[in-house]
Amino acid sequence: MYKLLITPLALASLLAFPLALAAEDDTRVAIDMPEMMRTHMLSNMRDHLTALHEIQNHLAAGEYDAAAEVAEKRLGMSSLGTHGASHMAGFMPKGMQETGTAMHQAASRFAVISQETAVTRELPRALGALSGVTAQCVACHAAYRLK
Repeated sequence: MYKLLITPLALASLLAFPLALAAEDDTRVAIDMPEMMRTHMLSNMRDHLTALHEIQNHLAAGEYDAAAEVAEKRLGMSSLGTHGASHMAGFMPKGMQETGTAMHQAASRFAVISQETAVTRELPRALGALSGVTAQCVACHAAYRLK
């Protein structure tokens, strides 16, 4: 019997190959912004991803009020000031702004539904509302990219 040995370099090459092809075919709108704003936006998006992870952990633990709090403070409409949304909007095309606003609105709706879930225990409803948040993330990342 033969063993297939893949070196770390070979593995990295295999993994990078599809990514290189994808980059050539990337039809998303490239957004150009000053480096400081680009860095700020990427930081916000990493925090959004971390918040989604925390929300999922709270939901899994049955901590619906905690999930709601993270959603509203870090993703919802009340988070716009802490993320500097008014400063960022001017660098985004209208469609990107609208998708971002829809994400923040969906997060606020999820927060309310998650609080209701603390009473009703209707987890599927809360998960559906959370899916409404991530659908906006998917839509934005499918349509736009930062240069």
